[in-house]
Amino acid sequence: MKIKAGHKLPSSELFYLDQSNDVKKIDILDLCKNDKIIILGMPGAFTKTCSALHLPGYIKNYELALNKGVSKIVCISVNDPNVMKAWGENQNTGTKIFMTGDPFLKFTKAIGAEVDKSKKGLGIRSNRYTMLVENGEVKKVEEEKETATCELTAAESFLNSI
Repeated sequence: MKIKAGHKLPSSELFYLDQSNDVKKIDILDLCKNDKIIILGMPGAFTKTCSALHLPGYIKNYELALNKGVSKIVCISVNDPNVMKAWGENQNTGTKIFMTGDPFLKFTKAIGAEVDKSKKGLGIRSNRYTMLVENGEVKKVEEEKETATCELTAAESFLNSI
């Protein structure tokens, strides 16, 4: 991953479904303007580790994140916005996690998080990472060496380190 603490996030469009199920675009920089946010980078919606550990950990520890001054948690995966909304509903994210897709890997590649999972039938995906961002600047980033692992990026570990 080429983005590090102290770097500014690159401008990049992400996609989500609004309340009317209309596809909307939003720039990642607009999501973190004047805010302290956590970005969860996930290899794929409905995948084993993402659905069993990474995403549920942040849902469960949402209050702890708020107590640490975090105003928003954003989940980004290399999926389309329809899949991201369905995954959020399946995981009961409610308003705790903003579910957004990076279907063209523009953000993922801009921060150097892309990994080739073609041998597992997944194609190019995002590595697993968790990032603390304040007003567009990366304050802390943890990245797993392997996408099936969720230790450094897990809610308990990451939130206790900030």
